[in-house]
Amino acid sequence: MSLLTVGSVAFDALETPFGKTDKIIGGAATYITLSASYFTKDNNLVAVVGGDFPKEMITLLQDHGINTEGLEIVQDGKTFFWSGKYHEDMNTRDTLVTELNVMEHFDPTIPDSYQGTEFLMLGNTVPATQKLVIERMAKRPKLIMLDTMNLWMNIAMDDLKEVLKMVDLITINDEEARQLSGEYSLRKAAKKIMEMGPKTLIIKKGEHGALLFQEDRIFFAPALPLEEVFDPTGAGDVFAGGFIGYLASTNDISFENMKRGVIYGSAMASFCVEKFGTERLVNLSREEINARVQEFVNLSSFEIQ
Repeated sequence: MSLLTVGSVAFDALETPFGKTDKIIGGAATYITLSASYFTKDNNLVAVVGGDFPKEMITLLQDHGINTEGLEIVQDGKTFFWSGKYHEDMNTRDTLVTELNVMEHFDPTIPDSYQGTEFLMLGNTVPATQKLVIERMAKRPKLIMLDTMNLWMNIAMDDLKEVLKMVDLITINDEEARQLSGEYSLRKAAKKIMEMGPKTLIIKKGEHGALLFQEDRIFFAPALPLEEVFDPTGAGDVFAGGFIGYLASTNDISFENMKRGVIYGSAMASFCVEKFGTERLVNLSREEINARVQEFVNLSSFEIQ
């Protein structure tokens, strides 16, 4: 089934305890679509970049089967740029530079060839833009998934609550879940957030795994203990891409299949953090992915006599 991702394609400059990079390809939609490309072949992108964005980067996306018809290029503009420095624990970071550039006036256009898509992934961006995308779909997709962050809770909460009424699933981290709901208990927080509109919620807990909530059902997926974590940038987006890419490939949005999607998303995210940016993500084999998924199965599988 077809997947449409709307979000940012950007430049990142990163510094972690393991090293630093100059400008490399980043952005939520980049990570999501690359991750999803290992599962679904009908993988469509809507984003905006400036004339400074290298053609070889677009070719890289296309080589992964990503349809870039919806990638707008503003020739006299500059691509969105973010620079950050991670602390020793790799869980906290400082934003050094944020330059919105062409993203500041991003007005997403949905190509006719994208209309009728069954799965819509709204990458982390301005809630009003996410709402606009839904309104511009000629037919409501089978599943609408949304990612957001604490910034929008701070400066655009009303807009965020509006778009929450229109989506089926939201993914956020534990800190954001507590802020959005006003509840410390994640179980209580999940209940309150699902009352805002989305029937399903994924709470990402970084190195401590992910929680899937739907009605009174809960599923927990552990994180894989890795020997080395070089760069956590984009891991949440890669998780989302693996999750919705798997759902699109199976055309099954049941809770049981979403549980499998969480494992596939977690497996993809575990690859992402092993190198800087998208470096580890662009050359994976299906055998590697299947082996990593099996590691997750082995990690949490047991029998009780």
